[in-house]
Amino acid sequence: MKTSTLHYSVGALLYCPANNETIVNSLITQKFGSRFSLALCLEDTIADHHVKEAEDALIRSLKTLSKLSTKQNFYIPKIFIRVRNSGQIPELLERLGDARQLVTGFNIPKFCLEYADEYIDAVVQANKLYGQKIYMMPIFENAELINLQKRRQILYTLKEKLDAIEELVLNIRVGGNDLCHVFGFRRSACESIHDIKPIANIFADIITVFGTDYVISGPVWEYYTGDNWDNGLMRELSEDRLNGFVGKTVIHPNQIALVNAAYQVSSKDLADARSILNWNPQTGSLVSGSISGERMNERKTHFHWAEKILMLAEVYGVRE
Repeated sequence: MKTSTLHYSVGALLYCPANNETIVNSLITQKFGSRFSLALCLEDTIADHHVKEAEDALIRSLKTLSKLSTKQNFYIPKIFIRVRNSGQIPELLERLGDARQLVTGFNIPKFCLEYADEYIDAVVQANKLYGQKIYMMPIFENAELINLQKRRQILYTLKEKLDAIEELVLNIRVGGNDLCHVFGFRRSACESIHDIKPIANIFADIITVFGTDYVISGPVWEYYTGDNWDNGLMRELSEDRLNGFVGKTVIHPNQIALVNAAYQVSSKDLADARSILNWNPQTGSLVSGSISGERMNERKTHFHWAEKILMLAEVYGVRE
């Protein structure tokens, strides 16, 4: 289990097309608040024949943001670039010049066996070349994961590859929409991705393989206005958290606050976590009632949970 708050702090990752010319102004005016991360997308949100234009816009935006940050004080989120091929990683970093300091890392879409080594090598070389920590966040959304006969071998092979550079893997991410697309599924605002069993089963396998060693972030929720969109998102976030996800990819600023609220820690959980982690070793028993007297705390079985609660509390805060 990750024991650094950095891995839990990606939180609500706001997707933005890389050719969005208004993103710099939105950041300097803090339009989205100060508790989110940002992914500038060069993949699915950009038409194939407009990739070069989107790359140019991304470079302009980050260079402008870098210059303005020396003159103004405003919140700069963790910034990731969602690429469409491994060659974009060295090319973009070189073109960015000093503005590359704003890049926390790269989102790797449709991460699969065919291209895993290319992406891993590109990130490793970038870290060697520039002397700054540049992370990767592979996204498991490739259609090859649907194959039951091969899925687990694929996942364990990918884990072996990522374990070799574990310090450079900030999060594991999952792509619900891409997997749903293969089946022709689409959930309504009152339905959760966890209700779609073929997709939920894939997520369960990903969490089983990676969840003890990596932070795994939840999939996109498509709705951001209209009837029941917020209640639907809150329900899915509750199920995300129960199933081991931390954070979520978001596609609209309206979703950010709900994601942050969902990962706040209750005051009861925080009290119990502190009690478990500060257990008196002189006592003969490793089990006792909770601080509120409502449940059992057992040091040996709740220790990892308690560590995670403290990190979530530090990143997202505490609610009564």
